[in-house]
Amino acid sequence: MLTDPFAEAIAEAEKLIETAPHIRSEQDLLEGYQYLAGGIIATTHAAWASEKTHPSFIQGTGPFTKMGLDNPDTLYFGARINDDKEYKVTGKRGTTADLSFQVLSGNYTNSNVPGSEIAFDDRELEIDDDGNFVAWFGPGPADGRANYYTLAPGSSQLVVREVYSDWSQQRGVIRIERTDSIGIAPPPLTAEETEKRYARAGKALVTRVKTWLQFPEWFYLKLTVNTMTEPRLTPGGLATQYSSVGHYELTDEQAMIITVPASDAPYLGFQLGSLWYISLDYVNHQTSLNNGQAQVDPDGMVRMVVSEKNPGVTNWIETVGHPRGILQFRWQRVSRELTPQDGPTVEIVAVADIAKHLPHFDTNTITAEDWAARIAQRQAAIDNRMLG
Repeated sequence: MLTDPFAEAIAEAEKLIETAPHIRSEQDLLEGYQYLAGGIIATTHAAWASEKTHPSFIQGTGPFTKMGLDNPDTLYFGARINDDKEYKVTGKRGTTADLSFQVLSGNYTNSNVPGSEIAFDDRELEIDDDGNFVAWFGPGPADGRANYYTLAPGSSQLVVREVYSDWSQQRGVIRIERTDSIGIAPPPLTAEETEKRYARAGKALVTRVKTWLQFPEWFYLKLTVNTMTEPRLTPGGLATQYSSVGHYELTDEQAMIITVPASDAPYLGFQLGSLWYISLDYVNHQTSLNNGQAQVDPDGMVRMVVSEKNPGVTNWIETVGHPRGILQFRWQRVSRELTPQDGPTVEIVAVADIAKHLPHFDTNTITAEDWAARIAQRQAAIDNRMLG
């Protein structure tokens, strides 16, 4: 059958999920199957929605198609490109905290991190008073056009990120056209092309699972448990992003108190991730906080409590049944070099002693009703910006 390669790839990916080295519980395995379902959706969509001759931005990760330690505060859009073709990107800036562009060469695999050929945020763009812009990506020449970026040999992906600090901010608008195919229809589908697309989806699915199982081992698990690194420029070439990373392992009677200065960066976000290298449920639980959501203490510090049990504080980060996981800070749109003093400190305490370790505990507490309102706000905001 024409779809046999895809079916075989699903079976191979399922075996990779079932034999993942970090699985310790039924919850780990069931989350793996859920992760696999998201991968099937995403790779099938990419194989059929993505046309080399007629590219469009597609959302490769979201609440139902998670991968690559997806940031709950970010919408990710990607398009396949060729280094010898020219592309016109038309958009309107939304009200989000950041809008960034990145051109990658190659693909993420379990043995390779693609090179970043171009990386910048919208501060580099000429944007009119209404927020409209046009950017060009191609081999050149620019011929006097503003916002022209020359593609390096091997350029294969254009990635756009919209980053929210307030989840009620307004999405922007963005689209991409290959200049030599504007107004021209793509060729009709053939049986050969159909078979190729199913095969491509299957290969992408297996690569996706293999790749992101490697990232925790490469970048997190070799660090000392229950610590976080100093802020550093994020590997991979994002122009103005620093990150601090780590991994945790806590019992139900332990909590991690993370203290970080409220940043002068326009965006600072923190999240937990599972060892599938994806975000935890950020819609129905507070497994992430950013500088628009977190409570700041009178001394200018943000103190977050990571624990399974509810400590009754506003900045509780829920582990939702994950005694082990990934810790990640991101600072974006920075205008200066970050130092160790900008980064987090970590303390492991007994859940029963949390109040003793929070110097402003009396103003950190939250009622059950107010907590439910926070979660309801998250649910509504995600529905508004990420329908389906």
